Order: sequence, then structure tokens, then C-alpha cells
Amino acid sequence: MITDVEMTADAERPAPALASPAPARAGRRPYRLVRSRWTLPVLVFLGFFFVIPLGTNIWRSVATGDALTAGPFVFYAKLLGDAYYVGILAETLKVGAIATLLCLVLGYPVAYFMVRHAGRWNALIVFLLIAPLLTSIIMRTFGWRVLLARKGPVTLLLHDWGLIARPANLADDPVAVYVALVHVLIPFMVLSIVAVLQQVDRRLEESSRVLGAGPLATFLRITLPLSLDGVATGCILVFVVANGSFLTMLLLGGGKVTTLSVLIYQQFNVAQDTGFAAAMGNLLLFVALICLAIQARFLRRNGVKA
Repeated sequence: MITDVEMTADAERPAPALASPAPARAGRRPYRLVRSRWTLPVLVFLGFFFVIPLGTNIWRSVATGDALTAGPFVFYAKLLGDAYYVGILAETLKVGAIATLLCLVLGYPVAYFMVRHAGRWNALIVFLLIAPLLTSIIMRTFGWRVLLARKGPVTLLLHDWGLIARPANLADDPVAVYVALVHVLIPFMVLSIVAVLQQVDRRLEESSRVLGAGPLATFLRITLPLSLDGVATGCILVFVVANGSFLTMLLLGGGKVTTLSVLIYQQFNVAQDTGFAAAMGNLLLFVALICLAIQARFLRRNGVKA
């Protein structure tokens, strides 16, 4: 039987101290994937195949040809001061913008279907999307020339349906350029959007429907805003790649679509004015850098570290 004295002694006995966590090691090294010396091959590769060619291209645009006598920025002044070249720059941006818009309008429904409804067919859709990227660009472009020729299957089908009055060579129409660009660039848009849509919590959409919102309202207020990061990434990729495409404009459109990339090809191979061609290439690179800066600003605004 426990007496009052024993109970008092137990109450006055100090409680055992809790075990304190082990102190962190002093001078603990930060986590690293590899040692610093393993980055040397990567730096050498980037130096030889990126930094040096880029620097050479910049030097060629300010220190060769007319730049030696008329000033280092004569080619850039010609590009930005001549109405013809300003029009070509505007045409380049227009082609990129239209191709981007078409890829977005056509690609978003495909991406949404892949994430929400494709199921076991998802792998097949991905294969069909990237199949154009596995084919030579020359073969793809000549394939469109065959399909859109005067007696091609697409032209004859449109004529049979009464959509065109008589068979025509659609391959020489500017529309053919946009068709070919969308054909090869839409995978960049779809896969960029898919990667973000897969991370959207479906319970948010279900909550919206439970609270009375319809399918369209749920999409506009929940799904679309949460997928804007993927939309922005896809738009930047498509726009930049479309601005640099030139073989599609050479073989399709009948020469009616002229962009800076086509002029660069002509300056290198016909006029052989490498300084002027280098200045055009640097201008395209500057446009691409602006697009990347806009994307980084957009991602930071949405709380994502770029």
C-alpha cells in the first residue's frame, strides 16, 4: 500500500529530461550532385559550340564588309532604318504570331483530352504528335507539296466538296506555310500544356461544379488559369522556332512569305554578305531573348522560380 509520504516523494522527484535532438554537424557541406571538376567538359562543350560561334557572329556583324568603312553598326542601322527590312521583320513576327495562335487553338483541346479522357490511348496520341519530329524536314515539306499540288488529294477533295471553284496549286499559297508550320510545331505546344495540366488538382474542378458552376465556367475560372504556365511555355517555344524556320518558306508559299530567316539564307548563299547575314541572325537572337525574358517574368509572377 502506497503511503502519503511515498506519493509526496514521487511528486517532488524531477521528471526525466527529454532527449534533445542531435546537434547538426558544424560546417556541413551543401548537397551537390557532382563535383565541380565534372562540369568542366560541359563548359568546354558550351564554349566551343555556343560561346565562340556566337561571339564570332557578333564580331562578323560589326567588323566585316561595309562595317569596316561605314561604322560598326551600319548593318543594324540598315535593318532597322530601311522600310523594306522593317517590313520583313514585321512579316517574321506576324508568321510567328499566327503559327503560335493556331497551335494554341488546336493544341489546347488535344492536351486537355490527353490528360482528362485519353486513358490507354494517351501513348498512341503522343506517338502521333512526335512522329513529324522523327521525319526529315525536307521530306515533310515535299510531302505537303504533293498533298497540296494541283492534282494532289487535298486539292481534289476540296474541289469535289465544292469548297474551291477549280483545282489549284495550293502549295504556292501562303496558307500552305502555316499548315506546314503547325504540323511540326504543335507537339511543342501540346506537350508543354500537358505537363502543367497533369499537375492541376481535379478536386478543384469538382468543387467548382458542386458549387454550381457549369463546365465552361469551371474551365475559364479554374482549369485555364492554372494551366497558363504551360500555355506560356508552349507559346514561347512555338514562336521562337517559327521565327527561325526558313526551309518551309523556301519550298512552300510560292515565295510570297519572306522572313528574316529566308533573307539570312539568301545573304549567305546568294549575295555572300556574311556581315549583313550575321546582323540578321543577331536580331533574331535578340527577339528570342526578349521572349525568354517575358517567360521568366511570367513564371516569377506566378510564384515559380525560373
